[in-house]
Amino acid sequence: MKKHLRLIFSICLLLFLIAIDPSLNLWDLPLQNFTWFNIIRKGLLIAGTTWLLIEVVGRLKFYLLKRYDITQEDNLKSRKLHTQINLLEKVIVFLILLIGLGLILMSIDSIREIGIGIFASAGVVGIIIGLSAQKIVGALLAGIQIAITQPFRVDDAVLVENEWGWIEEINLTYIVVRIWDKRRLVLPSTYFLEKPFQNWTRTTADIIGSVFIYTDYTISFDALRKELTRLLESTDLWDKKVNVLQVTDAKESNLEIRILVSAKNSPTAWDLRVFIREKMIEFIQTNYPQSLPKTRVMLEGDKAAPSYKGIPSPLE
Repeated sequence: MKKHLRLIFSICLLLFLIAIDPSLNLWDLPLQNFTWFNIIRKGLLIAGTTWLLIEVVGRLKFYLLKRYDITQEDNLKSRKLHTQINLLEKVIVFLILLIGLGLILMSIDSIREIGIGIFASAGVVGIIIGLSAQKIVGALLAGIQIAITQPFRVDDAVLVENEWGWIEEINLTYIVVRIWDKRRLVLPSTYFLEKPFQNWTRTTADIIGSVFIYTDYTISFDALRKELTRLLESTDLWDKKVNVLQVTDAKESNLEIRILVSAKNSPTAWDLRVFIREKMIEFIQTNYPQSLPKTRVMLEGDKAAPSYKGIPSPLE
């Protein structure tokens, strides 16, 4: 009942305003005799109709999205529909408010020209908008373009401004990104059309994570691969798709070993990377402590250092 309270109230208000005219005529009090009351009634009638239309749009959106739950694991289709319908609702509400405001202004004789100008003076309005509201209109058009092209959707994992998080709100003029530490990053809609960003769940949510470990040249790669496989099979964080261990660099003092693992989504991949990094380091510490990174210095004191061009050896 509480969900429909505003809708019911708007309908009652509209019916009350419509019933005023017959009620006054019943008492031989024509509404034309009350000029200002008539103007206020017309304005309230338009405002009530506008409010009713907005509530109807909101109810339709609620019932449409009720069938698509974005909290489910496989929610790509649901997130796509939530993004489209939410932005479509905002566009429709904006147009309803604009038309309602124009009709209210047109109902008042003294300022009717302003109301007519909202609908008919597109050229003048365009010039005014172009001079004073370029950014606002640009953000509105960017929001509509995002709704159509969908470079991201609600609850997509993104990397933007060197911050990693999820798309929480998509509005006509701005986007809210919920960062992993619960901060909110608010960006204008135009940002996502002008600057590059990373979308980690554009088509699927699964992702590959990397772990780098540095060891001595004496490490056994076969033992590391066996241990990596054992660790992955022992945890539910792994989606059983990617299990790779490779030597990606060989430096003077150590080897660079890269581990690639996969998970069903970004937060799980992060937890899996941390788990593998900790356990692999513990494995090396316990079984191959001599293979931890080290710096070697070799001194051969029993041999005389050679001399060059008559320069005596430092050991002489």
